[in-house]
Amino acid sequence: MPKILYLVTEDWFFASHFMPMARTARDLGFDVAIATQPSDKAERIAAEGFRLIPLNAKRGSAGVIEALQSMIRTYRIVRDEKPDIVHCIALRPVVLGGLAARRAGARRLVLAPTGLGYLWTTDGVFIRTMRALVKRAVASWLRGPDTRYLFENTDDPRAFGLDPDGGDVFIVGGAGVAPQDFPYLPEPPAPPVKLAVVSRMIAPKGIADAVEAVRQARAAGAAVELGLFGAPDPANPLSIPLDVLRAWGREPGIRWQGWTDDVARVWREHHVALFLSTYREGLPRTIVEAAAAGRPIIACAIPGCRDLVRDGREGILVAPGDIAGAAKAVARLAADAALRQDMGRNANRRFLEGFTEDAVTGVVARLYGSFGLSPGR
Repeated sequence: MPKILYLVTEDWFFASHFMPMARTARDLGFDVAIATQPSDKAERIAAEGFRLIPLNAKRGSAGVIEALQSMIRTYRIVRDEKPDIVHCIALRPVVLGGLAARRAGARRLVLAPTGLGYLWTTDGVFIRTMRALVKRAVASWLRGPDTRYLFENTDDPRAFGLDPDGGDVFIVGGAGVAPQDFPYLPEPPAPPVKLAVVSRMIAPKGIADAVEAVRQARAAGAAVELGLFGAPDPANPLSIPLDVLRAWGREPGIRWQGWTDDVARVWREHHVALFLSTYREGLPRTIVEAAAAGRPIIACAIPGCRDLVRDGREGILVAPGDIAGAAKAVARLAADAALRQDMGRNANRRFLEGFTEDAVTGVVARLYGSFGLSPGR
């Protein structure tokens, strides 16, 4: 049977977002292996019948020596495994893993940046140089007749000079969410109107902007409360310190709840999703889950978010960094239950149109099928 090897830095990221893709590959007849940094999610991956290969890559490291070591480890894994397809997930594995895989003889590559992240949200001579190298690697050095690209929005391929409608480019509505996991339910009683941020607690996710927007809305008389659901990310230099999160949680109308494994409950108990990220997301899973549950969304008009949320229909879009605009959006939805419910219904319909797990895995199946492999080859 043909073999597919996924390259991804963290097993928790794979387990929470990409298991449906691996199941699709298995259902198509592929032997599935995943090279990643193992943690407590390794057993969940193994329970699916997938083979986990320790990659021992450091997600937060940008050092040259560590990058070379990572490429060497990946080279050896690909050389030993001899996969028919190497599927690289997220920008670092796409570049380092893709180059190492190609050097090890891999012919068929799936390059899947799940967002453009730090390199596309900051500036400076070094960042611009790195961005240029990444563009060259993705769109030129790794491109070939058996290279496929998998993006989560239509803006990201253009950042590499690729045509979103090209035959080697596939667009999916995020990682896919199963409707049964986030059932559409009527909103809970109000007031107060409860907003939630479900995210890693890192600065580019707009956590501080969300807190300030709710402060301003409350100061203007809006009966709103904010719940922050998520943990800091020690591997990320832009992680929000614990003392800051705890201080916010002591403010009136703001609660830091920490990490939760029951996001469906969050949307059962809250009225509005607030996500003011300025990070170059692919398509944030958090807003797809909120849409599935029928909750209106206040988000920044950035790639990914605006692929799901259309201003005035599924929610309200504001310019990145426009805290006053976000505060007005919070107050507007707090004051108008009919508008919240109408936008929530629209969000659920939008989700069902193309952001479900079935819709995403259907695209992935077409992508894998485009290589012309079949069991026994």
